[in-house]
Amino acid sequence: MSTDLPLWFDPSKCLIGGHWVAPAGGGTLPLYDPSTGARIGEIARGTADDIDAAVQAAETARHGPWARLSAAERGRILLRLGQLVTERVDDLARIEALDVGKPLKQARADAVALARYCEFYGGAADKLMGDTIPYLDGYTVYTLREPHGVTGHIVPWNYPMQIIGRSVGAALATGNTCVLKPAEDACLTALAFADMAKAAGLPDGVLNVVPGLGAEAGAALTSHPGIHHISFTGSVGTGVMVQQAAAQNVVPVTLELGGKSPQIVFDDADLEAALPFLVNAGVQNCGQTCSASSRILVHRSIHDQLLERMSARYAALRVGPAMDDLDVGPLISAKQQEIVSGYLNQGADLEIAGRAQLGDMPAGGYYVPPTLFSGVTADHALAQSEIFGPVQVVIPFDDEDQAVQIANGTDYGLVASVWTQNGARQMRLARRVRAGQIFINNYGAGGGVELPFGGMGKSGHGREKGFEALYGFTTLKTVAAFHG
Repeated sequence: MSTDLPLWFDPSKCLIGGHWVAPAGGGTLPLYDPSTGARIGEIARGTADDIDAAVQAAETARHGPWARLSAAERGRILLRLGQLVTERVDDLARIEALDVGKPLKQARADAVALARYCEFYGGAADKLMGDTIPYLDGYTVYTLREPHGVTGHIVPWNYPMQIIGRSVGAALATGNTCVLKPAEDACLTALAFADMAKAAGLPDGVLNVVPGLGAEAGAALTSHPGIHHISFTGSVGTGVMVQQAAAQNVVPVTLELGGKSPQIVFDDADLEAALPFLVNAGVQNCGQTCSASSRILVHRSIHDQLLERMSARYAALRVGPAMDDLDVGPLISAKQQEIVSGYLNQGADLEIAGRAQLGDMPAGGYYVPPTLFSGVTADHALAQSEIFGPVQVVIPFDDEDQAVQIANGTDYGLVASVWTQNGARQMRLARRVRAGQIFINNYGAGGGVELPFGGMGKSGHGREKGFEALYGFTTLKTVAAFHG
């Protein structure tokens, strides 16, 4: 393992039942630094046998000391875990930057967000309550919220720490036990988090981590009859397979599958305030963000002005290795570099309105130039497909109805923003645009740990983040007591 990685655990092992164990098959997977393409270590290649052992450990744990802890005691463990994460923010950021390729400041923001999720769900654990229901004379009726049992979590490579925080954090707060399968391209901070959870006092077997390939460990987790709920973030195609596998065991699934999110800019918008959001929301993490703003819809009267100002920002973007801590780093892998480059080639007949200069990048790194296209029709592949790279398109519109039609004209519905000073228009668009989150004169609201997050259409279903996530990780029981 590279000495550049500040690891205090062995990534070639799985955490099962509170113990670090070698995968049953003895296999490993190579680990690469996206900034250079160099091999920097290896991780465990977990298999169906390891998933089965992890599920059994989680099943045992949910009937052990964990089941006897009060909600307040569960919350205290999460709060201690948040403190441990806070103390190692710099280590976690460095690990994530080298593992995933995102600039160091972005990786650090993710580590801070992970701590915040632990704090939020630690504080919320004892505040999830049932209801009393007025009913017939002689009855007292009330509801209880109980954990599903063993929950499965499949986490992608683009924001491992944040997505672990919002899914595992909520699951633990509500009393579930967890089996986590991180993406094979980004396992290190998942393993670090699990080790810190042990140090925070989480009982053995409550959180188990099995790295491995999606077709092996991931498929075994989603089809395992001992799993009672699945949380998945990833592509639409894989999400469909996850839901089909879960259906065989009649297991509920939370799916967050990506988007093609628009920012709608009207002619009365404050462009000076909007510009940083318009560009940053498209190129942050090299565009590898489910909620990335890849479509900029702009009123025709200010189209040329906005395009010129966005182009200047693109030209000023600094691209380079993660540890140089610039604006944009590399893509996650050579495979993703090939995919995004293919989309750029599809735009060869379009006008490139803005493009960052790559300069002298490490020869083996997975870089593509952040690119802004104009002259794109709403039905073009660049305006319809989730590219998952630093590619944005600018599309003009003539009136509010057309803006809504274009905004809603994809299979996705995850996030959208509306830039206008007209209060009535703000309210109309918030209702008319199809998306799980609508931002008015901003985009992303600073990460929004407290804000329910999820999509419509092929962006998925269910909600994570905020208090709403606690409902998804519990099942409702109604008790009707007749006392005469």
